[in-house]
Amino acid sequence: MNLSTFGEKFTHKAGISQLMDDLGAAMAGGDMLMLGGGNPAHIPEVQLRFRNRLEEILAEPGGFEAMIGNYDGTRGNDAFIEALAALLNDEFGWQISPKNIVLTNGAQSALFMLFNMFAGQMPDGSKKKILFPLTPEYIGYADAGLTDDFFAAQHPSMEQLDHRLFKYHVNFDELEVGDDIGAICVSRPTNPTGNVLTDAEILHLDTIAEDKGIPLIIDGAYGTPFPNIIYTDAKPFWSPNTILTMSLSKFGLPNLRTGIVIAPEAIASAIAESNGIMNLAPGGLGAKMALEMVRSGEIMQMSKEIIQPYYQRKAYHTLDLFEEHLGDVPCKIHKPEGALFLWVWFQELPCTATKLYERLKERKTLVVPGSYFFPGLENEDWQHKHECIRVTYAQDERIVSKGVEIICDEVKRLYA
Repeated sequence: MNLSTFGEKFTHKAGISQLMDDLGAAMAGGDMLMLGGGNPAHIPEVQLRFRNRLEEILAEPGGFEAMIGNYDGTRGNDAFIEALAALLNDEFGWQISPKNIVLTNGAQSALFMLFNMFAGQMPDGSKKKILFPLTPEYIGYADAGLTDDFFAAQHPSMEQLDHRLFKYHVNFDELEVGDDIGAICVSRPTNPTGNVLTDAEILHLDTIAEDKGIPLIIDGAYGTPFPNIIYTDAKPFWSPNTILTMSLSKFGLPNLRTGIVIAPEAIASAIAESNGIMNLAPGGLGAKMALEMVRSGEIMQMSKEIIQPYYQRKAYHTLDLFEEHLGDVPCKIHKPEGALFLWVWFQELPCTATKLYERLKERKTLVVPGSYFFPGLENEDWQHKHECIRVTYAQDERIVSKGVEIICDEVKRLYA
C-alpha cells in the first residue's frame, strides 16, 4: 500500500490512539482496572437529567425526527449558539455574538483545525510552530500537526508543597516567543496534571500573545464556565485575542462529540468553513440535549453544585489512598486543582514509566505513562518525563481503590 506523507503520519500508532484503544477495550468488559482514560464518571444526577431531557425531546411533536433527521449549518445548532452567547454575556460581560461561536465534532477536532491554521508551512515559505509554555500537556496534541517539528515547548518551574505535593508554573523568566511561533496554547485545567494556571498567568500569556500578534488558545475542556471541574479560584477568561475551546464531554456527553469554539469572528468563520469541508456540519445531538440547560443557566448550576464537588471528593479520596499505600516510596503528586487525574511522580524510578505501564497492564491495571505528555520535548532527554504516570479517579470507587493499591505494590517491588 503506497501512502502519502499524510497517510503515513496518520497511520502510525499515536499515544492518543493507544489510550483510546485501551479505554475502549476496558469499557467493553473484562476485568481490567481502567485508571488510564479520560472517560468522565457516570454521575447519577447528571445522567438522570439527560434521560429526562431526552424524554422531553421525544414528547415534542417532530422533536425526535428533527434531532436525528436534519443537518445543522456549518457553525452548528443556531439555537444553542444563540443561547450560549447570551449566557456568557449575562454571566461574564464578554460582549460576544453568535458570530464568535462555532461548534465542532468534539474539541479534539477543533484543536486540530486551529493548530494547522496557525502553524506549519506558511504562504510566504516560512514555518510556524504552536508553543506550549507549560509542559506536561495533553496527550492528544502530540500528533495533531500536519508537518514535522510542529510544536515548541517549555520546561515548567516546580513549586514544592507539603504532604508529598508539588505544582508546575509557567517559567516566564525563560519563556521565549520567537517569530516562528504561530500561536500559544494551554489547557486549563491541564490534562494530565490537574494544574490550573492562575488568573495572573493567563493574563500574562494573553499579553505576550497579543504583543506578538498571535492568538492565545485556551483548551477549557474540563474548565470554567462549564463543566467547571476546578478546585481552586479561577476566573473564566476570554479576550478578542483569545480562542477558547470548550466541550460537553466532561459535562457528561462524551459520546455525542460536541466541541465549542469561542473566537474572533474571522477565526470562528474559518472553523465553520473547515467543518463544511471535513464534516458537512457538526453533529447536533449534544447541542439539542443541552439547549434548555444553556437557555436557563442550569448548565452552570449543575457544574457548580453537582459536577465540581463530585470530582473534588474523588480527587482527595484518591490522594488519601496513595498516602495510605505508598509507604516510604520517593513520590510526589501534583496538587489536584481540577480535571479528572492525579499526576504521580516517582522520583528516580528504577525503570521507565512506560515499563511500569507494561508491568501494571500485566496486573490488569491501566495507567498512562508520562512520556506521552510532553509535545515539543519528544527528543529531549529529560529524566522527569520517564518518572511520571497519569491516573484517573473518575471511575467507580472500587476500581480506583484496587488500582491504586496495585500501582503502589508494583512500585514498591521496583524500588525494592
